[in-house]
Amino acid sequence: MKMKMLVALLAATTTLAGCNLAPTYVRPSGAVPAALPQGGPYPAAATDAPDVSAIGWRDFFTDPRLRAVIELGLANNRNLRVAAANVLQARAQYRVQRADLVPSTTVSGTGIYTNNIFGAAGAAGGGGTGGAGTGTGTGTGGGNGSGGTGGGVTTGGGSTNIEAYSVTAGFSNFELDLFGRIRNLTRAAQEQVLASEEAQRSTRISLIAEIASAWLTMASDQEQLRLSQSTLGTFKQTLDLTTAQFRIGVGSELEVRQAETNYQSARNDIAALRTRIAQDQNALNLLVGTTVATDLLPGDLGAGRYTLDALPSNLSSAALLRRPDVLQAEHQLIAQNANIGAARAAFFPSISLTATLGTISTALSGLFAGGSFTYTGTPAVSLPLFDAGRRKGNLDYARASEQAAAATYEQTVQTAFREVADALAQRGTIGEQVAAQTARAEAARGAARLSDARFRAGVDSFLTTLDAQRTAYAAEQSLVTTRLTRASNLVTLYRTLGGGLN
Repeated sequence: MKMKMLVALLAATTTLAGCNLAPTYVRPSGAVPAALPQGGPYPAAATDAPDVSAIGWRDFFTDPRLRAVIELGLANNRNLRVAAANVLQARAQYRVQRADLVPSTTVSGTGIYTNNIFGAAGAAGGGGTGGAGTGTGTGTGGGNGSGGTGGGVTTGGGSTNIEAYSVTAGFSNFELDLFGRIRNLTRAAQEQVLASEEAQRSTRISLIAEIASAWLTMASDQEQLRLSQSTLGTFKQTLDLTTAQFRIGVGSELEVRQAETNYQSARNDIAALRTRIAQDQNALNLLVGTTVATDLLPGDLGAGRYTLDALPSNLSSAALLRRPDVLQAEHQLIAQNANIGAARAAFFPSISLTATLGTISTALSGLFAGGSFTYTGTPAVSLPLFDAGRRKGNLDYARASEQAAAATYEQTVQTAFREVADALAQRGTIGEQVAAQTARAEAARGAARLSDARFRAGVDSFLTTLDAQRTAYAAEQSLVTTRLTRASNLVTLYRTLGGGLN
């Protein structure tokens, strides 16, 4: 009958466990406009363009060397390994917290052999009692942990020998989650797992973009170095010509010094670029997590395309909510919302249960015989009367943490909006910039050729030639920089729209 009462108590508490004191979660809205910017410098959405976030990085990056370097980085980058370990840690913590939803059951067996009836009763019962007499007897006992035991007494030849065996199974201080405290803590731990998984995805996307940007930067510097070396040759020819003219009295020392100025400037650029290229390779090796093979390093940037030239087909700001960093912030917000429910539940009574089932016998062979069955059940109710504001402080802390998480979520969405808007603004004008810089470089090269020919023919002054050469050199450098900006902008747009997972 008493066992039926315990079962009924468990059933009733299970029914009441549907109570949840956590606030209803509502996703914050209104932090950003409903649509991304359009018009003006922003490009129009292409109706036939694919969703950038759905394009895998192997399809987006078209250069096989760059794809190989990214693949190497995904396998060796240490930050990505840390992010993966953080996911494993969060999952383990979730399993630990989830275990509180079910009783932790233990099984124990004991055997007692003594001639001290009082020591046998204390050791066997854990606070229980045992029977004593001439012949056999049984007793029961209960306590925290795995339960209690009893024993019997046998006498023979004037001596008292006590022999008892027991097997018990049970649980201790299992909290009946009537008000959702444990369930909300478990929900919070689960959301932290999801947040860590999104952080891993965000790290992966950022790593792909960083590797691509570092590789393209190195390609740009390689082209700048080639350009400086080529220009150095041109400046050297001019310097040799002016020096020869000065020696025969046709030119002036001023012209020689001016020509040498250009020559030494190009020498300085070459030395600086060699340093930058070495640093670019070091940065790339760090991102990849190992030394990148020479055959995978870029050559000149050129006018080639290293990525798909696709615009997003959906310019709604709702697409930003799928970004991993935004999802991470939202999961953390939901976790803090659940923590409020756990803090509220602490104001209500806490009900716990200790229960054991077992069997006791004075003979090992009689452990599972009829009449040896024992049980204990100890429900307990606890409600602190005075805690000096501890529970109120915990609730206030949980509410403040939820407010901070909401603000963090909104700021993350706003940051995502700004990043995409910036990338789109640059994307809308970068084509015109490249076209203008290309035309400028061609014009400057033509002007330099004409000026040099006119100088050699004695039509123009040497100052005009020097100025034309400097202008052509600067125009070529600006063209390389603008091409790098275009390539990097596509990578940035791809990253900010959440692409790069497949």
